[in-house]
Amino acid sequence: MARGTLRIYLGAAPGVGKTYAMLSEAHRRLERGTDLVIGYVEHHGRPRTEVMMHGLEEVGRREHEYRGTAFTEMDVDAVLRRAPEVVLVDELAHTNVPGSRNAKRWQDVEELLRAGIDVVSNVNIQHLESLGDVVESITGVRQRETVPDEVVRHADQIELVDMSPQALRRRMAHGNIYAPDKVDAALSNYFRPGNLTALRELALLWTADRVDEYLREYRADHRISAAWQARERIVVGLTGGPEGRTLIRRAARLAAKGSGSEILAVHIVRSEGPVSGSAKELAVQRTLVEDLGGSFHHVVGDEVPDALLDFARGADATQIVLGGSRRKTWQYAFGPGVGTTVARESGDIDVHIVTHDQVAKGRGLPAARGATLGRSRVAAGWLTGVAGPVLLTVLLAQWHPGTGQATDMLLFLTLTVAAALVGGLLPALASAVLGSLLLNYYFTRPTHSFTIAAPENIIAIVIFVLVGAAVASVVDLAARRTQQAARLRVEAEILSHLAGSVLRGESSLDALLERVRETFGMESVVLLEREGDHGAWQCAAAVGSRPCVRPEDADVEVAVNDRLSLALLGRVLPASDRRVLSAFAAQAAVVLDRRRLADEAGRARELAEGNRIRTALLAAVSHDLRTPLAGIKASVSSLRSGDVAWSAEDEAELLAGIEDGADRLDHLVGNLLDMSRLQTGTVNPLIRELDLDEVVPMALGGVPERSVTLDIPETLPMVAVDPGLLERSVANVVENAVKYSPPHETVLVAASALGDRVEVRVADRGPGVPESAKEQIFEPFQRYGDAPRGTGVGLGLAVARGFAEAMGGTLVAEDTPGGGLTMVLTLRAAPGGRQGRPGLPATAAT
Repeated sequence: MARGTLRIYLGAAPGVGKTYAMLSEAHRRLERGTDLVIGYVEHHGRPRTEVMMHGLEEVGRREHEYRGTAFTEMDVDAVLRRAPEVVLVDELAHTNVPGSRNAKRWQDVEELLRAGIDVVSNVNIQHLESLGDVVESITGVRQRETVPDEVVRHADQIELVDMSPQALRRRMAHGNIYAPDKVDAALSNYFRPGNLTALRELALLWTADRVDEYLREYRADHRISAAWQARERIVVGLTGGPEGRTLIRRAARLAAKGSGSEILAVHIVRSEGPVSGSAKELAVQRTLVEDLGGSFHHVVGDEVPDALLDFARGADATQIVLGGSRRKTWQYAFGPGVGTTVARESGDIDVHIVTHDQVAKGRGLPAARGATLGRSRVAAGWLTGVAGPVLLTVLLAQWHPGTGQATDMLLFLTLTVAAALVGGLLPALASAVLGSLLLNYYFTRPTHSFTIAAPENIIAIVIFVLVGAAVASVVDLAARRTQQAARLRVEAEILSHLAGSVLRGESSLDALLERVRETFGMESVVLLEREGDHGAWQCAAAVGSRPCVRPEDADVEVAVNDRLSLALLGRVLPASDRRVLSAFAAQAAVVLDRRRLADEAGRARELAEGNRIRTALLAAVSHDLRTPLAGIKASVSSLRSGDVAWSAEDEAELLAGIEDGADRLDHLVGNLLDMSRLQTGTVNPLIRELDLDEVVPMALGGVPERSVTLDIPETLPMVAVDPGLLERSVANVVENAVKYSPPHETVLVAASALGDRVEVRVADRGPGVPESAKEQIFEPFQRYGDAPRGTGVGLGLAVARGFAEAMGGTLVAEDTPGGGLTMVLTLRAAPGGRQGRPGLPATAAT
């Protein structure tokens, strides 16, 4: 069965119109006769969205009971039985109620797609898993409901639903997004213009990157090599010379003229011939490029202009920045130069030749073409070795007859040496043989005959051939040694970059494979791993288009070990390149092992933390729990003793001591059990919508009367919390505040709304906590200051924070103005708005 297609509407913030756009698309498809149903859509009380749901078939939802409360989620089985062509599923990042078929709604969507059903869904940019830290730094809110980037990235269609911050704030002010009583708080917090602008930029850039991927895949599938100028990409050609910094800064100024422009600096290393430039200067230029927001690339190429243009076309570059040639005037006799060649063959890519201080001042090293026997040099050698003797014969026969055989032989030998110097061994041998034949036929008696009369002439001609061959072999050997040295220098430079990445601790396997792909000019690179000795190959990491699924399908395959293989697709590499490729393959295996070791280290840290907690638990049992038990036992033993006649007051005091010890014991055991649940990850909150005044007053039952002042406004929105976890969190925080408050000073518990959050602030007038210890007090088994043992095991605040985070909230410590400590418990407001029933008075005391 063919997999269904996934279409996602992506937005920057709530209220931009994702659900409305999804329902509009549903009506368009319904008019075309598509069999379409609603799997799950929430209108959130927005009239226009609710109207759009009219006329669309909706599959009934499945009810789930959790901790005595009923919740509804999408009924995946019902949708599969209905088997429509298209299903609408709202809020892709939603977390299902515990006990549902899948933990996340995107997993429900994956199941529908595998069944061949097309899905239309939506998600906000802040719910993408990779952007969690970025969004938190912008808005101050950590998104607990996330969806893996790959789920959204692999969607068949992604449509951005965009709206300017000003328009979105107008919608909010008109009451089209939230209830009127929440508008002011939302506009002053989450929906601030700066927040919305930053989120909008995130959404636009993420969508642009995805469009760029689509474009590259399309061009690769249709074998389109011409650059499509979708956005400005500027390639800077660096030689390692001092002019590189000027070129980079010039490219940065060009990039600044267009939003979204990219800078790609590339250094071409010739696989044949020495490299001009300084490795130290290249390192400085690489740092400069990265500081300016660009990327540095290291590429091997036989011909610098071809390699540079191939890289630019592969990166969809629109402009190339090169420096003016450093060659002197006479050096242009050997060729037009890199800049002229690139400008002539660039096609639709603009080429900028930038002047600099080093123009026409020569190179620090010899020109690249003079270093090895390239094609043009070999051709010149054959021309010298074949045409030269013929031309010399004509000249000697016409204008210099009778110059003498010795002179003639030296002239022919000179041509042989010239052919050897220019073209190497074979042209020199050809020149020696042809020259000896012409010398014998035209200038050795008897002439015009290959017969040699004098024996000494035979010896001379043989020596002539041997000398020519010897000179040619020496020149050829020197050229090959030069080529090998240049090759080794190239390999050393590449391996130096590889070793540098190891020393810098770079652990991105994708980045390493991308470097392999760029270095060797491949279409794709994949690291394959075998399951067992004879199992199927699995992809450990891959970059590029159309990665291989088996080593046999690759153009180049390097076996790392029995279970790992590096497979490259694009072209067949020469044997000389495989040595460097083997080093990359070995490094890829090291990075993979390092990543897995890091995961194992993380698990080991978790085990060590668990062991630490267990050790502390045993310590708590050995002392803190024994103290109340000892007090209870002593009081009970005293009451049971028949030797002492206790008065009514004494009996009441002993019974009060038993009750107090039992309460302390119950509190300690409760905290220990709660901490154990948090450490083992078995806390599964049952989130429901309720008013704070239903829970907070109940949490104050364990504190003395009139020790707390309560301030919970009636206009507060409802919160999405687990009542039991919230009660324990507030109780622990308040009890801690009362413990450290001075006598006759009450603790203030106040609540307020901030956008889509509700804050409960517990402020005391105690000694306070220094800034350096504000995080330490939330660690398990921590007592502040000199609190004696027996006053608690130091778990109250740790349990409170753990429960708060389990509900999607936060708990932090702040200074109380005027002295003291304030605990700020931040909770998520319920999406449905506040409950309209009256609660406690605005201010009350308990």
